[in-house]
Amino acid sequence: MSEIVQSPMHLGYAERNGQYWRRNLAVCVFGSFTTLVSLSMLLPFLPLYVRQLGVNSQASVIEWSGVAFSATFLGTAVTAPLWGRLADRYGRKPMLVRAALGMAIVMSLIGVAQSVHQLVALRLLAGLIGGYASASTVMIGTQAPRERAGWALGILSTGALAGNLAGPLIGGMLPGLIGIRGTFFAGAGMIAVAALFTIVLVKEDFHPADAKKRATHTASTHAHRANGLVVAALLATAMMVLLANMSIEPIITVYIGGLGVTGDRVARIAGVVMACSALGSVLTAARLGALADRIGSWNVIIGCLVLTGIAMIPQAFVHQWWQLAALRVLMGMTLAGLLPSISKLARSAVDESRSGQMLGYLQSAQFSGQVAGPLIGGQIGVWLGLHSVFFVTGSLLLACAALVYWARTR
Repeated sequence: MSEIVQSPMHLGYAERNGQYWRRNLAVCVFGSFTTLVSLSMLLPFLPLYVRQLGVNSQASVIEWSGVAFSATFLGTAVTAPLWGRLADRYGRKPMLVRAALGMAIVMSLIGVAQSVHQLVALRLLAGLIGGYASASTVMIGTQAPRERAGWALGILSTGALAGNLAGPLIGGMLPGLIGIRGTFFAGAGMIAVAALFTIVLVKEDFHPADAKKRATHTASTHAHRANGLVVAALLATAMMVLLANMSIEPIITVYIGGLGVTGDRVARIAGVVMACSALGSVLTAARLGALADRIGSWNVIIGCLVLTGIAMIPQAFVHQWWQLAALRVLMGMTLAGLLPSISKLARSAVDESRSGQMLGYLQSAQFSGQVAGPLIGGQIGVWLGLHSVFFVTGSLLLACAALVYWARTR
């Protein structure tokens, strides 16, 4: 009785890379952590750097700092689908290497910028050609077995969130030791180490011709066609996750000032409160990802949206800053279950040959929310009052839960 052995060329991408995904996950977690540390550590000293570059008035410093910080996220939102599509065509590892090397070079150039316009342009370029965390999501989201994808994406999300949490803390210390420009060079060095680890340690079994043949074969298979409305609901939810988290940023300092915090402590307390949501997410991201593997991603998404929406409302009624911080930790704990579960569903919504592009669109939606959140939150605070930001954002999250519940029936 003869045994038929399936050729690796005829296995799916996830099956061919089953022996590599755990090691690749470890490298991607490290790379996502270091790159996001490098991108976020400029927050404490960005206004100082803008002033060094020749901007004098306080209003202009604030305006240019906001533009420079948002430029990276805008760039990533624009190009993430393109890099996802190229990952489907040429492989996931080349996209990781491209992102790491590109960001290391651009970070070094930011350290020698001579004007605020160059700073903004380079931050935008970092988003356009970078996106290591986005490329990591594409790789791990397509390599991990479907029954472990939620847990793997949760671990990856934990590394990225930890980078966003540690970045401002490191950025508050390094300039005093090595100067502002030296801090950018240190960030570039960290990303270069991540690039080296990616080149040496990340393994991928990718066959462009096989992927092209699979795409042609499945293009006419109705069973693999994505439901456009379901995909749209997932993208809208991904955008809402970051929008909800970032909506408070424009008003946080003023809001905390109204809670009795003295002027010399407002900035420091505001930084702590903003970090609290990331801290909460670090605590639960992997656990909620694993929960999605057990009870289903749809259940986790709906539950987390409802809980996050509810957690937003009490933030409008706090009387002490620590109460706001505790509620932001709680909100971060529920937010953490959303992105890994959404990514897992997005992977399943399309054929394997288009999964990278789909996850690229998902990353674009997330960064769009990160750009839109502060803008919308600021406008709501101006026109409707500071407390209204929490009411509106919480209501949007609950409406999004209803949308996802409807999409689930599709």
